[in-house]
Amino acid sequence: TDTAETLKARVQPLEGTAFLFAIRRHQVAMYMGKIPSDKAITYADAGVSIDAGNALVQRIKPACKSTVRVGCDADLGGFGGLFDLQAAGYDKDTVLVACTDGVGTKLKIAQLTGQHTTVGIDLVAMCVNDLLVQGAEPLFFLDYYACGALDVEAAAQVVEGIAEGCRQSICGLIGGETAEMPSMYHGGDYDLAGFCVGAVSKSKLLPVAVNAGDVVLGLPSAGLHSNGYSLVRKLVDVSGLSYESPCPWDAKSTLGANLLTPTRIYVKALLPLIKRGLVRAMAHITGGG
Repeated sequence: TDTAETLKARVQPLEGTAFLFAIRRHQVAMYMGKIPSDKAITYADAGVSIDAGNALVQRIKPACKSTVRVGCDADLGGFGGLFDLQAAGYDKDTVLVACTDGVGTKLKIAQLTGQHTTVGIDLVAMCVNDLLVQGAEPLFFLDYYACGALDVEAAAQVVEGIAEGCRQSICGLIGGETAEMPSMYHGGDYDLAGFCVGAVSKSKLLPVAVNAGDVVLGLPSAGLHSNGYSLVRKLVDVSGLSYESPCPWDAKSTLGANLLTPTRIYVKALLPLIKRGLVRAMAHITGGG
């Protein structure tokens, strides 16, 4: 009996041949005249490596399994991830909260410096910190990784960073998608998107009314987090510095390494206070926050 993974492995090598057969059946003579009838066109001919994709899935499985929490199934390879709200302790009075976000042009610094281990944490942080503002507990996370040519090592480092972010958030990494698109991205370019779902009882949704006399607290960031990096990169360009230069404000690191400091995740610090009803409203300070 096939699993989703074994079926995918058997079917994908046949897709190029099946596509050509469909074209022949529709008698697209002008196009087919340029392709020898005895040559099968494969994904590899188009610049896509099925083997690299399969190798990446095997590489990241342990990282995904390390994020398992009550209610989730972190097995990869199926068409969707599962989460059991009842097993996680939620009932019919529950509201689901969903967020999606990316890392922005901070990714360019990771790509230029070859340091891919922290941007996955950024991806998770940008989503789960938004969930917290609604009073929601992060439950599960999915990622989308798009590139021109799949570099298994770089992609694995990114996903391992995502898994670390999920562990910091007590959030299950239950699936994702890797898209290899040679005509859309070039060289070592890649882009990331994250999707997170959380839950909160209707009676505990935030914000609630803020009143005169309430205490306002500001929580420190870990650095620039994941916003404003188009301006940051412009300032680096005009300053004459490189990302390998010593960091002007931290002699112990390079400029690139310092700018890649991951976004702080506030789940463990704030969720206990939220559940005790001690927080009335929050703002996640990002680009427009």
